Amino acid sequence: MRVLVTGASGFLGSHVAEQLSQQGHTVVALVRKSSNTKFLKTLRNVEFASGAVEDRASIVAAVKGVDAVIHSAGVVKAKSPEEFHAVNAGGTENVLAAVKEAAPGVKKVVFVSSLTVAGPSPDGKAVSIDSRNPVTHYGRSKLAAEDAVVAEKDNLPVVVLRPPMIYGPRDQESFAFFQSVSRRFLPYLGTGENTMSVIYGSDAAIACIKAITADVPSGSRYFIDDGKVYVWKEMLADIEAALARKAFIRFSVPFSVLKAAAFASETAGKLSGKAVMLTRDKVNELSAAHWVCDSTDAQRDLGWSPEVDWKKGTQLAADWYRENGWL
Repeated sequence: MRVLVTGASGFLGSHVAEQLSQQGHTVVALVRKSSNTKFLKTLRNVEFASGAVEDRASIVAAVKGVDAVIHSAGVVKAKSPEEFHAVNAGGTENVLAAVKEAAPGVKKVVFVSSLTVAGPSPDGKAVSIDSRNPVTHYGRSKLAAEDAVVAEKDNLPVVVLRPPMIYGPRDQESFAFFQSVSRRFLPYLGTGENTMSVIYGSDAAIACIKAITADVPSGSRYFIDDGKVYVWKEMLADIEAALARKAFIRFSVPFSVLKAAAFASETAGKLSGKAVMLTRDKVNELSAAHWVCDSTDAQRDLGWSPEVDWKKGTQLAADWYRENGWL
């Protein structure tokens, strides 16, 4: 197959490109001129298409002749709610329009959404796929994107995947936890008893690829996770084990302190003109006790099965971070 991957230079996109390359498929990687393509250049069968999801014309050019599209591009931090919507929702609308114009016969358009669309679990049980309760601007922008994708289900073969936190080699976001433990410093929120679902990067990528050929109704939506529910304190202990380092300093950060830190982070971001991850809006997500989903339907319908759980995944990630000089 010849597959267009948006966000190919990003964390998940790079894993999608890697898995497609290993399976012998051709990857058309949509990347900005400023993107770091060092890793992608080590892969076989990768072609580069210069562009961005905000630029519909560049997607039209990139999508010609492809058999499928995996749309993983998006922003997880932005300078404003409008920027979240422009890239995550507006960019998705551009991808859909470009496919209809230049590649209407594609096998599948796979959209990578997020568990944040469904929102947190009020009771620690897996949320329903029909849940629509985003608590952040990011979540609301992904919901708008989802709605745009599902609205095209009669015009294009589309599938939506909702992963929870994705982690593993090359991930800069979860790396912060490894870095903190490496420095023997371990802050956590609340009691540390909050629970969550996660998925390893390559497992998420394989689910995306499986969705291309899966015989499922257009407009189908699925959660993808590793099949387990984790307690945050225990997850941090697994990172300590993976690094063979115990944090000497560990304490609970009150949410009032976190909100103050978020305000300071926002101020610094405005002064520097850069988007920051820690914002008061993000605190709405961090303050939720449970982020839990269930991938049973995805495993059944997509013929997909996650292979890496958190304990194994943290060890693989820690080894990669060391080998590549991140730690």
